[in-house]
Amino acid sequence: MTAVRDNKAQSRFELDVEGTMAFANYRATPDSIIITHTETPRALRGRGIASELVEGALELIRADGRKVIAGCGFVVDFLQKHPEYADLARYNGSAW
Repeated sequence: MTAVRDNKAQSRFELDVEGTMAFANYRATPDSIIITHTETPRALRGRGIASELVEGALELIRADGRKVIAGCGFVVDFLQKHPEYADLARYNGSAW
């Protein structure tokens, strides 16, 4: 797995792939990270890059002792498909 990094200055998780970057924007609260949007360059779509990005972001969130609030549909879907991250999920008010 390629290293996902937390670009705190831009409030986003980033993953460099083949000279381009996939990213997940977030808002931080004292105890949670709200992932608001994920973006994968068109040329990289359909290859699992967004899942790799979200998985890396969740590992960083876990290491930081925070919870995650899924503010975008992709993250909601990822969490539903990966129960190993259920301990990180904080209900965001929508039906999961």
